[in-house]
Amino acid sequence: MEYRVYHVDAFTDRLFSGNPACVVPLERWLPDEVQLLIAAENGVAETAFFVETAKGFHLRWFTPDLEMDLCGHATLATAHVIFREFGFKGEELRFGSASGELLVRRSGDSYVLDFPRRPPVPAELPAAIAQSLAVQPIAVFKSRDYLLEYRSEEEILGLRPDRTMMDRINLDPGGVIVTAPGRMSDFVSRFFTPQATIFEDPVTGSAHCSLVPFWSERLGKKGLSAIQLSARRGYLECRDEGDRVSIAGKAVTYSRGNFRIEAGSGG
Repeated sequence: MEYRVYHVDAFTDRLFSGNPACVVPLERWLPDEVQLLIAAENGVAETAFFVETAKGFHLRWFTPDLEMDLCGHATLATAHVIFREFGFKGEELRFGSASGELLVRRSGDSYVLDFPRRPPVPAELPAAIAQSLAVQPIAVFKSRDYLLEYRSEEEILGLRPDRTMMDRINLDPGGVIVTAPGRMSDFVSRFFTPQATIFEDPVTGSAHCSLVPFWSERLGKKGLSAIQLSARRGYLECRDEGDRVSIAGKAVTYSRGNFRIEAGSGG
C-alpha cells in the first residue's frame, strides 16, 4: 500500500523554524506498531495520523517512542494539511482524539486550536530533575508535565540540563516545562522529555494547556503571547477561555511525498 505524507513546520511562518511534524492521511487505521515504526522512520518530534469520520476526523499522534495523549503542533500541522493541501472549504475542523473532541478553526493565515485547560498545582520536584539543573527553579508545579518557574528569560535561555541525570526519571507521556516572563512576549518556555529520542521539543502546543492558565493567573490577563525558546523558536498567541484554552499559530509545508509499505514489512 502507498500512503501520502506531508512534512509541515508548525508555529512558524518560515521554513526551518517552529516544530516539524509529519502528517499521514489514512483510509483506515494501521496497526499501532506500524504507526510507531512510521513515526520512528520519519524522525521528527511527532507524526500525526488521521482518518475521516462521519463527524469530522479522528486524530492520533506518535513520537518515535510512543503514542501521545495530546500534541499541539502536530494537530496544527494536520489542520494546515486539511485546509491548505486538501482544500477544505469550512472554517472549523472537528477531531476526535484521546483527549476528547478538539476543534481547530481558521483565522486569517493562522489556525486556532481549542484545547483542554490543564492548570498545574504545586508539587515536589523529583531529585533526578533537580540534580539535572545547575540553576534551580523558584517554584515547582505539575499537571501532565512538571512546570518549573524561573525568574527571567535569560535563565531559561541559559539552562543546559544534564540529560544523563534527567533520563533517570520516566514521565511518559509527560515532560518538563521551564518558563519565565518574556522580554518580547508575555512568557517564554522550553520543554524537555526525559528518555525520549528527541530530548528538547522545539515547540510544544500541549504544554501551553498548563502554561496559559498559569500565566493568565499571574499576569491578570486572558490573552497571552508566548515564545518557545528552542533553537528553532516557536510563536504562539494564546487565550485562557475558562475551561479551555485557545492556542493560535501559523504553519508552512516543507514537503509532500509518498511512501510504500509492502505486505509483511514492519510490525
